Amino acid sequence: MTGAPIHFNKTRIAPTPSGFLHVGNILSFSITAALARKHGAKILLRIDDLDRARVNREYLTDIFDTLRFLEIPWDEGPQDADEFEARFSQMHRIAQYNEALELLAAGGFVFACTCSRKQLSEAGNCTCLNRQIPLSTPEASWRLRTDNAVSLQVKSYNGTTIQTQLPAEMENFVVRKKDDFPAYQLTSVIDDLLYGVDLVVRGEDLWASTLAQIQLATVLGKQAFNDIVFYHHPLLLEADGKKLSKSAGSTSIKYLRQEGKNAEDVFMLISNLFSLPEKAINWQQLAALILGEAL
Repeated sequence: MTGAPIHFNKTRIAPTPSGFLHVGNILSFSITAALARKHGAKILLRIDDLDRARVNREYLTDIFDTLRFLEIPWDEGPQDADEFEARFSQMHRIAQYNEALELLAAGGFVFACTCSRKQLSEAGNCTCLNRQIPLSTPEASWRLRTDNAVSLQVKSYNGTTIQTQLPAEMENFVVRKKDDFPAYQLTSVIDDLLYGVDLVVRGEDLWASTLAQIQLATVLGKQAFNDIVFYHHPLLLEADGKKLSKSAGSTSIKYLRQEGKNAEDVFMLISNLFSLPEKAINWQQLAALILGEAL
């Protein structure tokens, strides 16, 4: 890291309880923990649970079981599923998310969308921008107007600032879903600001999400979001080149444990999948090999 702050206040591990954690998650968590320890940052366990149709208690418990099994640390946040649901669930922060949505609505920054998935697939994009559908329409999502998108600046972990534009795939992205729950891009911005996160570690597949969140924070007037530093790490891929998903059961830590694998076996497997020159046996070694620096 060159020319960037040598100290961060806080980073976060942010899984979703919609499937069992897999080796790709562990790669990301290992890098997060290593950078936190290197730069004196606290690690927040922030579980994103607003996809209510997919949230499962078994998946929630798996997060805590897996982190402890692999000895990946966290400093703030819940210690188990019960404490999470009682104190840390995103359901407790609905008021903050709705306040942001109301600001967007009052400023004319959002429009209602009634497109079905089929319509979006066939048209390639939403066609509701100029239809002036009332925001109160039942089962309508809210989309952020991005027709006046400006140049975005991303503070990168390597000390550079990247200037770029919102990608086409994020044009008019959703900020409130059809079920009236706030969407991921909005909750992530509000949560990171609320908890004082200043280092975000995520896969390079989430680069577009980073840009969407910077755009959203700018519209909301949340200037502090511009101070967050981002590290986008390479991904573990399936044999066919696709990213790992939580539906890929054979790469879940739960499956590997059921097969008798221990923590060292898991990190060695990740080393092999990533074609590393050496085999890691813990999260510290794995992160050091990926980052190519002493930690």
